[in-house]
Amino acid sequence: MHKRLFIPGPVDVAEDVLQKLATPQIGHRTKEATELQKSISEKLQKMMYTNNTIVLSTSSGSGLMEAAIRSCTRKKAAVFSVGAFGDRWYKMAKGNNVPADIFKSELGHPTTPEMVEKVLATGEYDLITITHNETSTAIMNPLEEIAKVVKKYPEIIFCLDTVSSLGGTKIPVDEWGVDVCVASTQKCLGLPAGLSIASVSEKAYNAATQVEFRGLYFDLVELVDKVRKNYQYPSTPALPHMFALDYQLSKILDEEGLENRFARHLEMAKYVREWARKNFSMFAEDQYASNTLTTILNTKEISVSDLNKELAKRGYMISNGYGDLKEKTFRIAHMAETTLDEVKTLLNIIEEILDL
Repeated sequence: MHKRLFIPGPVDVAEDVLQKLATPQIGHRTKEATELQKSISEKLQKMMYTNNTIVLSTSSGSGLMEAAIRSCTRKKAAVFSVGAFGDRWYKMAKGNNVPADIFKSELGHPTTPEMVEKVLATGEYDLITITHNETSTAIMNPLEEIAKVVKKYPEIIFCLDTVSSLGGTKIPVDEWGVDVCVASTQKCLGLPAGLSIASVSEKAYNAATQVEFRGLYFDLVELVDKVRKNYQYPSTPALPHMFALDYQLSKILDEEGLENRFARHLEMAKYVREWARKNFSMFAEDQYASNTLTTILNTKEISVSDLNKELAKRGYMISNGYGDLKEKTFRIAHMAETTLDEVKTLLNIIEEILDL
């Protein structure tokens, strides 16, 4: 039996979108492939509120995150982490011999503008990485305030992980001055895993041209050059994903509308937060709580594993805590095509199982 997924990716995919994956193949060097990529780029620019170049990668979001920190760090990277996926930026830097320092917040707390100011004021760094929405803790960092600080340092390349937020909340890339904004398909965009997305600014591109060893598959310069030349890629892209992405972006932009989509995600988030406060406790402070998933403090010390077994019998699945938070928290995602009514149904079932 298929389980309705309320986990932070992969998400359930609408049947009409799944069918687009079965579109007959075309040559990846044809005019049709160019037109497909151009269409995707123009739609993603609208979603990301940017005029920057859009690149795709047949990889998870981690692929283009690695591309960003390896390709664009000339001197030293400052990695800010509010959980496991912030830590991943640092592992990528170390694994690629990129000089980097990591600045961690206490679990459940955000990266603050003051932290960023203190680090950038040292003059030691030329690249910064921020996690917009951390899926392990369900923290959504205060990017508007952080962006104001970063803008004071025009030499800094600003890299942002929006893997679990793009398509679920507004991310004005150009307004925030983000140089490389990375996302992937299996979360708020409502597609299967396997494709990552990034907007790349001219500043980031120019910085990357100064870095000698950028790798090959994830070389941002080559990716951008090829897209700018003819909207194609150095290596064979995942065309089925691209057909589905192009179709899904049209649905999001033309049928639901971005503002309606963002409002739906926020409405679901507020409902789950209220439920969490009533029955357990919120892990994050309200002003830093994610709009796309909620991490709930397991104050009743329930067995999340046992809960999921009971949910599975009824056709549902939520997520336990991540890493050190495995038994201390559990997570409920409310992203992509999920509706408020579906969230309410899930929470009612949890109440019945736990006799809340």
